[in-house]
Amino acid sequence: EEEAPQGLFNKLIDIISGCFQPILGPLCAAGIIKGLNALLVFILGSSFNNSGTYMILNAIGDSIFNFLPIILGYTAAKKFNVNVIVGMIIGATLCYPTIQTDTLSAAGKAIGTLPFIGSYYTKFIGIPFVSGNYTSTVVPVICIVALAAQIQKIAKKFVPEMLQNFFVPFFVLIISLPIGLLVIGPVVSLLTTVLSNMFAGLYAFSPIVTAFVIGALWQCLVIFGLHWALVPMAMVNIGNLGYDTILPGMLGTTFAATGVLAAMYLKLKDENKKALAIPGVISAFCGVTEPAIYGFLLPEKTPFVFSCIGGAVGRAIMGTVAVKQYVIGGLGIFSVVNFI
Repeated sequence: EEEAPQGLFNKLIDIISGCFQPILGPLCAAGIIKGLNALLVFILGSSFNNSGTYMILNAIGDSIFNFLPIILGYTAAKKFNVNVIVGMIIGATLCYPTIQTDTLSAAGKAIGTLPFIGSYYTKFIGIPFVSGNYTSTVVPVICIVALAAQIQKIAKKFVPEMLQNFFVPFFVLIISLPIGLLVIGPVVSLLTTVLSNMFAGLYAFSPIVTAFVIGALWQCLVIFGLHWALVPMAMVNIGNLGYDTILPGMLGTTFAATGVLAAMYLKLKDENKKALAIPGVISAFCGVTEPAIYGFLLPEKTPFVFSCIGGAVGRAIMGTVAVKQYVIGGLGIFSVVNFI
């Protein structure tokens, strides 16, 4: 009862951290491989970018991020005491190619639009299905697995024990996933649209203020998968103007997270965490900050706040001097070429 006032925020952090803690080491390793690949492109040029070596290294480094919902489906299932294979199926469904917005939009025109939510290309039992691009996302799979945990409890009460082995997963999947895709997905889509419009209006008011606000909120947006609201704006800018001034400040948040984690490394007493912090710093330096955010900054709260402040200042400086990004390319230290 005493923890009730701050319980929701702490519980949210506990859930996200609990889901990422088991995969922190492999996540760091994948981030370093992505950074190595970017370094080789930087050294060897565009010819390496088109080589089979680049393709295979990219697949190794990028797979954990591309199929993150499947991996989080497993860890979230353990966190919520759901059948782990069911959790992985939930994540795999979110990654299934034919239900992604990019695939559906490429296949044909939208058949309708829901006010404030967006266009839809197909229906599920007569209900409009507002799709999303769920690969690399975090929040949808965790929310759906949390819902699946409640459905599993109810199903176990009503399904005879001798039939539970396959009927409980059946009811969990047939109920949780449609609700997740028809409700959770559109909610995320709505929030993304709202944020996109809000930042567009703020940018029209003041690019510097926009840079500061985005810098302060960027890591929070990443956690909830809402940072994608800014990517279309950046792509439109590059297409129309030949450059973008919205995304460059991401460099500030990347190095803010890197610096805070490096400082944490110097202060950490736990030898196991200290050992993981080194690859986390390397990964963040190369532009992949997920291990730093989910494994270190967010669980400790205060370092996360400092990294947001640092990101805000870094972005504001870049906004003040009107840094321009001409391509959407490498991350971290390797993003230097994006500004040339």
